[in-house]
Amino acid sequence: MQKIYIAGHRGMVGSAILRRLEARKAAGEDLHLVTRTHAELDLTDQAAVRDFMQSENPDVVFLAAAKVGGIHANNTYPADFIYDNLMIECNVIHQAFAAGVTRLLQLGSSCIYPRASAQPMKEDALLTGVLEPTNEPYAVAKIAGIKLCESYNRQHGTDYRSVMPTNLYGPGDNFHPENSHVLPALIRRFHEAVQAGDEEVQIWGSGKPRREFLHVDDMAEASLFVLGLDPETYAANTEPMLSHINVGTGTDVAIMELAQMVAKVTGFQGRITSDSNKLDGTLRKLMDVSRLADMGWRASIHLDKGLQDTYDWFMKNQNSIRH
Repeated sequence: MQKIYIAGHRGMVGSAILRRLEARKAAGEDLHLVTRTHAELDLTDQAAVRDFMQSENPDVVFLAAAKVGGIHANNTYPADFIYDNLMIECNVIHQAFAAGVTRLLQLGSSCIYPRASAQPMKEDALLTGVLEPTNEPYAVAKIAGIKLCESYNRQHGTDYRSVMPTNLYGPGDNFHPENSHVLPALIRRFHEAVQAGDEEVQIWGSGKPRREFLHVDDMAEASLFVLGLDPETYAANTEPMLSHINVGTGTDVAIMELAQMVAKVTGFQGRITSDSNKLDGTLRKLMDVSRLADMGWRASIHLDKGLQDTYDWFMKNQNSIRH
């Protein structure tokens, strides 16, 4: 039996990974899945994480736990974002090693790359320039997570891997009107405009920045794929000090185009305007996903289908997610 700990199993990505693993278990794989809520285990508490790892002694760890948010949240709570994420990564990765865990997958973010990175962004753009100021603290923490994994691999011979997803969306997303990412924020804003009979929806920023979006179910599949790669294949396609792998679709869309797509899905037929006084952030963030494609994996859920799937989930769960 293989014991697998999913850190952050209630988050959007962690819950998607858990669903995939539960499906594999139901199909006959001999898996023992371990989870803990934040109330049961505070991952920023070093002693608590040490005791948990020593008592559970998992074979594999998925590190999907993180403090996340959009531009507003990152700008408002920079100390929280860098501290919480650094502590989570340090505690989980080190205590996993101390408990004898040799296989771990850490999930990061595309914001690790410099603001002025050539597009699409390749893995080797890491640490080559200045980060986007609006989310620099979070990005620094995520870069530290990559380097933690690489350092333990080099010094201790572990097999700790990192995947860097583009902007994720899907079931389980955060739809808070201020602290969410752009896509769920748009879904909620357009839905509420339809409910209120509004004739206009204003989006933050100019609407010109382009973003890439990956459905969380695709991300879960990619995570299992990367962790399941044999060490020879993984080593042949990465480098010891450049071991992270981009995960995305390889295509992007302007925020105004995205707003128009969301309007269609939600049934909004009014005007869409922009507020140029709000921050745009990086003008373009597109991932180069050729490294992962060369190893045999590509995203399969198109944005149109993914948006409808996400809106359907929002409609079914809006009473529990509204705050």
